[in-house]
Amino acid sequence: MDAKTPRRLLRNDLDQFRLRNFLEALGSDEVEIVETPTEFADVATKLHGNRKAVWFKKPGDSSMSLVGNVVGSRSRLAHAFGVAPDKLLAEIQRRLKLEPDVVELEQSDAPVQEVVLTGADADLTRLPAHLQHAYDGAPYISASIDYCVDPRNGITNSGMRRIMLRGPHEAAVDLNAPSDLRAIYQAAVARGEKLPISFVVGAHPIDTLSATMKIPVDELGLVGSLRGGTVPVVKCRTNDIRVPADAELVIEGYLHEGGYSEKEGPYGEYLGYYGVVKQNPVFHVTAITHRKDAVFQTATISGAHMDMTDTSNLEALRTELNVWRALESVVREPVAVYAPVSAGGSMSVRFSLRPRFPGEARSALYTVLGAVGAKNVFAVNDDVDIFSDQQMEWAFGTRFQPDRDLVLVTGVRSGPLDPSLHGSPAGSRAGYDLTWPLQHASRWDLAIPKPPSYPGKKFANLTAALSDGPKWFEELMAALGSRDGREIVRELHTLRPKGLDRDEQGRYFLKK
Repeated sequence: MDAKTPRRLLRNDLDQFRLRNFLEALGSDEVEIVETPTEFADVATKLHGNRKAVWFKKPGDSSMSLVGNVVGSRSRLAHAFGVAPDKLLAEIQRRLKLEPDVVELEQSDAPVQEVVLTGADADLTRLPAHLQHAYDGAPYISASIDYCVDPRNGITNSGMRRIMLRGPHEAAVDLNAPSDLRAIYQAAVARGEKLPISFVVGAHPIDTLSATMKIPVDELGLVGSLRGGTVPVVKCRTNDIRVPADAELVIEGYLHEGGYSEKEGPYGEYLGYYGVVKQNPVFHVTAITHRKDAVFQTATISGAHMDMTDTSNLEALRTELNVWRALESVVREPVAVYAPVSAGGSMSVRFSLRPRFPGEARSALYTVLGAVGAKNVFAVNDDVDIFSDQQMEWAFGTRFQPDRDLVLVTGVRSGPLDPSLHGSPAGSRAGYDLTWPLQHASRWDLAIPKPPSYPGKKFANLTAALSDGPKWFEELMAALGSRDGREIVRELHTLRPKGLDRDEQGRYFLKK
């Protein structure tokens, strides 16, 4: 998407989607502010398993503040979109339909270029990067959003890549997993060319979510759509890539033309285990630009508390969006979708629906298993709360027959970071059909028991109520306005000789 002719925007427009402003708007229940000096060696421990974002005002010897775990909860992601957590998925779907307004700024107007460092001053080791996991190969810049331009079509591509420090002006970038950027880079290597690339560090949560999505559009425009309006961009100082002008910091440079030549890793990965040492490209820094009061960002990844990490929460939301889009193609009434964050946000998925015809739930399972990379997919009727582990376990135990309701898909490509593959290039997926067969869905005995609510018409006496038709005991209490019920038991007893009986559902009636 082409940016519009350079024009000026008000300063308020350039701060609306600033990370610092987002953090300052959070309450103490969502962000912990650490005012005392913090050594870099202590940052990871403070972040691990913390339900809040943590903002270190004085990290190490850095002149920048450092924040981590910004999107480590659904509530903070929802706050970024201005909605309640249960409305987040619908709000994102609504915004994805919006036409973006991409506005290019003059470099002198871009906040992210208030400070420009080049040459020896563009030093990665002066940034507040820290060691995140015990066996990591080096300190990592982990909350980086990469932007590059595909020379085939001029479209801006975006993603999230970790950067392992290799020296003041060099780093290793993970490009092993299948992605558009990997394909673009491999094509550049085949031509013997460097690939210009820029990394944004310190972005509004909406921009971060945008970078995780795989939608075939110009991804600067995608940022604009998800923001719900304008996205100001600026051309980098040492390459022709355009990035959000309101970011905190940008690292400019290129991936060298030598291909996969650098050992990168190990690193604590998003599924909760270590990724092994890999061969990856070398990134060369040509400039670092940032705001004068920039906030540097780090991402929480891996560990024993997956539900409180940035990556799992982002992955879960992306998975849910993909599942919903898949369901809409085969199901008339999808109700809800949930990807448990504790499973990395992508390994398990639950969805509920209102089946209209036999086989609809099974078709939905096959569609989701084929379209989304989740390994375990659970389908339930809409009377089960998919967000409740307790209800899901109950439905699994009472509605599932393994020889009838298990769907297996084998020999499919799987994420290489799944440790259960043990090195195999292909794996399997399972679908669990916990829905009632349609012919049984309306059976009264399969309804979930609930406390009585005493519905029904009022009658003058018990005989009149029974003459109206069969009644549950609850309906008889409602019919007579009883708040006790025991007097009805006694009266029913007197009616037995007069033809009182009960039908197969246990309702009382008088024989005629």
